[in-house]
This record gives sequence, structure tokens and C-alpha cells, in this order.
Amino acid sequence: MPWGLKRFQQARCLHFLTFSCYHRMPLLQTPHARQVFEHTLERARCWYGFYVSGYVVMPEHVHLLLSEPERGRLSVAVQMLKQISSQQLKQRGTSAFWQARYYDFNVWSDGKRTQKLDYMHWNPVKRGLVKSPEDWAWSSFRHYLTGTEGVVEIESQWTARKRERLGVTLQIIRR
Repeated sequence: MPWGLKRFQQARCLHFLTFSCYHRMPLLQTPHARQVFEHTLERARCWYGFYVSGYVVMPEHVHLLLSEPERGRLSVAVQMLKQISSQQLKQRGTSAFWQARYYDFNVWSDGKRTQKLDYMHWNPVKRGLVKSPEDWAWSSFRHYLTGTEGVVEIESQWTARKRERLGVTLQIIRR
């Protein structure tokens, strides 16, 4: 995070985060590297208890749309995410994997949330990596398009309905 900027942490606030590979090198260029990051993101989500509303893993940076974590602070969760993914991906003798800081934008409205999701999902298209957002496997776009579950659990209307149905089912079972 840039020094001198205030971070506002509130339970209902989403955060649009961007962090880059060291010197914007394409260290996430391979499908394997992007998959490792996705699995690490899911582990961090489970460990810290934050919701992932969206994400995209690009060759040299990552965009995330996250809630405040239930356990710990967001900055600590991001630090852990970066640390574990870099340990798994960094080659011997190489320097840092991630840039030290990251960008954090507080998302206060549904309009901003939609804007940030669109920005993330269309990023691979704008870069010329694919022709359509659904062609980029390392993002939350397919979840929003079809409700398909991927490596990372996405918080959306699909998952809210599933959770609601599961809650009703659990109540019936407990009776």
C-alpha cells in the first residue's frame, strides 16, 4: 500500500486491490503460475475469512475485489497471500517476486463494484490476451456468466442463494 494513504476498514466495505510482480515482470505468465496463485488465494480466503467478489490474474499483476477479513487485518491477509505464492513460485537465486506495496481502493457502492468487476474481467481482452473475457481462465468472469464454481469461491448472487438453500436444508435436518 502507498505510504501516507489512510485505509478505512469497515465490515461492509469491499476493497479493489492491485499488486504487481517485481518490476512488472511477467512472473505469472504460465498457466501453472496462475493456478498456484488461485490456490493460494483460496487458502487465504479460508484462513482469514474474507469474501472474494472478483479477481483476475494477469501475467504481471493481479486485481482482487475482497471484503474485510473476519480474522485479522486485510494488510496481513495480503502479506500472507503474497508471501506464500512467492515462496511457491520464486526460482532459486531470483530477487523478489512481488512489488512491496499494493493499491487499495475502497468500494462503497454497487455501481463502483460493477465498474471494478468490469474493469478486471475485461483486462485480458484490452491487453490482447484473449478475444472475450470468458476465454481467460484465471478470473471470476465465468462464475458471473454461468455460476460455475472454480478454484476460488466467489461471493455473488449464486453463492448467496446456495448458502441460503444450505441454511434451509440444515434447519430441516436439525429438526
